[in-house]
Amino acid sequence: MKSIKFIILGIGLIFASEAQAQISVNLNAGTPPQWGPSGYSNVRYYYLPDVEAYYDIQKSNFIYISGNSWVHRRALPKHYRNYDLYNGYKVVMTDYQGKAPYTYFKQHKVKYAKGYRGNPQKNIGNRPGNGNHKSKGNGNGNRKSNGNGNGNNKGKKH
Repeated sequence: MKSIKFIILGIGLIFASEAQAQISVNLNAGTPPQWGPSGYSNVRYYYLPDVEAYYDIQKSNFIYISGNSWVHRRALPKHYRNYDLYNGYKVVMTDYQGKAPYTYFKQHKVKYAKGYRGNPQKNIGNRPGNGNHKSKGNGNGNRKSNGNGNGNNKGKKH
């Protein structure tokens, strides 16, 4: 009788650990940055045409070419430290589910060249600090972002 109880307890523990794993996966989905386009809660990547980089929402980092390889970093490279993430266009990668969006970089670079602007975007949040003043019709101010993430935009589907 004791062995049956241990077997049942063991099976129960197995199911409990699997349920915990499912919960962990769901909790690690990642929170989009404030500068991200609103209305896209189920995507993992944005492509940033102006800087030819990707942003991984799940890992909260940028993916870009450094030398001859793709790197994952918390901030954009130094030469883009003044890039304005709030006003820069973000292409929402709605049809990509893998772990290496740069696999299609050559196509993205052609389809979404530097300066690309699709449908108007609204950011999830407002720029922190005093940058929420109206300027030149964009309503997002003109302060520069340091590339570390924060925004208000509705993205173009890919």
